[in-house]
Amino acid sequence: MSPQRWPEQGCVLLQLLLLVSFSQSEESLCRRRGEPEIPQLSKDGDIMLGGIFYFHSSWRNQQNPYTQKPPPLECISLNFREFQFAQAMLFAIEEINNSTELLPGVSLGYHIYDTCGSVVKSIKVTLALNNENDNMSSFSDESCTRPVRVQAIVGETSSSPSTATATVSGPFHIPLISHFATCACLSDKSKYPSFLRTVPSDYYQSRALAHLVKHFGWTWVGAVRTNDDYGNNGMATFTETAQQLGICLEYSVSFFRTDPTEKIQKIIDIIKASTSTVIVAFVPNLDMDVLMQELSLHNITGYQWVGSEGWISDSHVAAIDKNHILDGAIGLSIPQAKVNRLKEFMLDVKKLNSSNNNNLFTEFWEALFSCKFNQSQSEIQRECTGHEDLNGVENSFTDMSLMPIFNNVYKGVYAAAHALHNILRCNETCNTSVHLEPSTILQHIKNVRFKTKEGEDVYFNENGDPAAKYEIINWQPRKTGSVDFVSVGLYDASLPAGKQLILLNKAFIWTRSSKQVPLSVCSEKCPPGTRKVLQKGKPVCCHDCLRCAEGEMSNITDSITCVRCPTESWSNDRRDACVTKEIVFLSYEDIMGMLLTAAALFGTSLTAAVAFIFFRHRKTPLVRANNSELSFLLLFSLSMCFLCSLTFIGQPSEWSCVLRHTAFGITFVLCLSCVLGKTMVVLMAFRATLPGRNVMKLFGPTQQRLSVLGFTLIQVIICVLWLTISPPFPSQNFKEFKDKIILECSLGSAVGFWSVLGYIGLLAMLCFIFAFLARKLPDSFNEAKFITFSMLIFCAVWITFIPAYVSSPGKFSVAVEIFAILASSFGLLICIFIPKCYIVLVRPERNTKKNMMGKGVAKSY
Repeated sequence: MSPQRWPEQGCVLLQLLLLVSFSQSEESLCRRRGEPEIPQLSKDGDIMLGGIFYFHSSWRNQQNPYTQKPPPLECISLNFREFQFAQAMLFAIEEINNSTELLPGVSLGYHIYDTCGSVVKSIKVTLALNNENDNMSSFSDESCTRPVRVQAIVGETSSSPSTATATVSGPFHIPLISHFATCACLSDKSKYPSFLRTVPSDYYQSRALAHLVKHFGWTWVGAVRTNDDYGNNGMATFTETAQQLGICLEYSVSFFRTDPTEKIQKIIDIIKASTSTVIVAFVPNLDMDVLMQELSLHNITGYQWVGSEGWISDSHVAAIDKNHILDGAIGLSIPQAKVNRLKEFMLDVKKLNSSNNNNLFTEFWEALFSCKFNQSQSEIQRECTGHEDLNGVENSFTDMSLMPIFNNVYKGVYAAAHALHNILRCNETCNTSVHLEPSTILQHIKNVRFKTKEGEDVYFNENGDPAAKYEIINWQPRKTGSVDFVSVGLYDASLPAGKQLILLNKAFIWTRSSKQVPLSVCSEKCPPGTRKVLQKGKPVCCHDCLRCAEGEMSNITDSITCVRCPTESWSNDRRDACVTKEIVFLSYEDIMGMLLTAAALFGTSLTAAVAFIFFRHRKTPLVRANNSELSFLLLFSLSMCFLCSLTFIGQPSEWSCVLRHTAFGITFVLCLSCVLGKTMVVLMAFRATLPGRNVMKLFGPTQQRLSVLGFTLIQVIICVLWLTISPPFPSQNFKEFKDKIILECSLGSAVGFWSVLGYIGLLAMLCFIFAFLARKLPDSFNEAKFITFSMLIFCAVWITFIPAYVSSPGKFSVAVEIFAILASSFGLLICIFIPKCYIVLVRPERNTKKNMMGKGVAKSY
């Protein structure tokens, strides 16, 4: 049965074994079933400790027809690493036995077993450590009630065997102290009450890996895990944390080192077809060896690997990476440690020689020195002498890169020793008469706290876990082809959130020896000015970037929404900020404003010049012929019309808004009143020439003045009512243009405005009608023709003004109104006064009283 199938089949086997064990306890006699398990390494002592390691990393598969007793497990693939762990345990025991301060006068012994990495074998050796298991006849009967064989067990290395071992030892309360089983599931004290460990839980490692991936901006990653408790539980926590941090997994695949090649080939195909360039590998070193072999066959390079502590600092994995697939890898490892004299002890391999299993020692020696005992003539290996020296030998056994794990074994043994020291109330001597109960030892180990000789503080929390600290390791290749494991940071779970990940100021080397952090995202980050829109049917890390609409903005990367700008603001071209809208009004600095101002001043100057000419020739017949008083009043009103147009230019204010419309309305009415008076004078003069008519007496100078005053007073009343009820006021127009604010004068009361214009239009129509009626008068009354022309121009201008004003946006509507004022004013000035100025200045011979009289009737120009 493979270890990865422990959850389904191993549990059934375990229940069967426990059932047999407890059912036998009901009898007065116990009968041991099956072959006894013999420890590979053992030594007697006053107090015995157990050790469970897998000196072989695999076993040979055998067909079981279930018709006969299965043969013993045939272990293969010697694992030097586990021999190192066993040596670390032996070193700690020897150091304690030689100490006069810890357990003085009490010797520790050990029974160490090889499980071959098999969960089934782990269960069997755990049961063997629980009970006396001497090599005896299978038919001997002994009492079932007996003390446990060992007081504590050191091991296992992997998580899945540890769950099985802890399940067996838990009911007996025998402490199980693991040095490298990191599965977070083992922190569940309801399931594994006797389990403790000197390595941090994967709960912290998985979260640390997720934060490390997030730190470098990798939001699109692949995941590979070993199909056991270590990989499955570790990757589950990583996946959960990654989702919280906005990291997406493109794929998550699992395998076990004993899987057929076809299954691993499928994983290779998935990696090849992926778009992510970062792979998080939550696998132990042995499984990584298998995966590396397949990756090397396909020469898959260029991926950034993120590793768990199971392989990231393993020199053997680096040694077999001949194609530099893992160059630049980054991951978490147990912090570096130093145990004085452990290396020298470990390299003294003869300490491993045990009378219990000479075959294991022989196999180990031959593999270590690449020699052969008692070789045949056909074999070409050199012969072992038994006196070989490790000087010059370089393999995984002589490599001390896993010293932090050796230190974990060392601390586990010392934790048990300190608990025993406290139970036996040791001072200068120990009270060996104290009866040792496994539950008592377990409780004391949970509460133990001590410092190693190197000063490291050792203790367990309520879950039996140590403090979680990791080094961040970066694989930096040398020119020689080897790899340096460079410490580039630290992760300390005891620090406040946000400060747990600490990266040192060191240069990183990434995949393909690059010094630039690789990019691994499903979609590029959305820059400011855009928003994220998820792609249908894909993870949240895959999105499109849509530009913010007009009037909206986003000023952060990867914004999910665009924010609408305030009313007085508008988004800039990049859509990453709101800028104040351009304030628009007809100013004197605008070219249009300058031209209109020049036209208004020119019109005022021209009017003043005409007034000057008329004043200088005020006694001439031409000027006196048609009420020179109305002429001067008309010229004054025309100059006011020209000047009032200037109030429409410039930034609107309260006074300018009130002034521009009222001044325009009153001055134009005054102007038209004068024109109307002159037109009526022409008509009355003609009617006066008819016999029996005395019309001029009814429309003399006084009546003319009163008519002008009356017509103007009506407009004044309209303006006063307008200003009283709802006067014009400055306002900001946000509707006309999206990106501009138009400063304009709001009419206040539209009725008032159109009443002013309507009254002006009414007077203009009267002027036009009277002038039209006088069009057939004799030539001596030709001023009526000029008034008709001026009124045609005036009406044409103001009729076209209405649609132009309504349809013109912003400041152009103001310009249209100014243009209408100036055009109509120039029309009146030119049509009425320029012909007379022509006669006065150019044809003075026509400016005589004789010329003004025709058939006794005064001529009018």
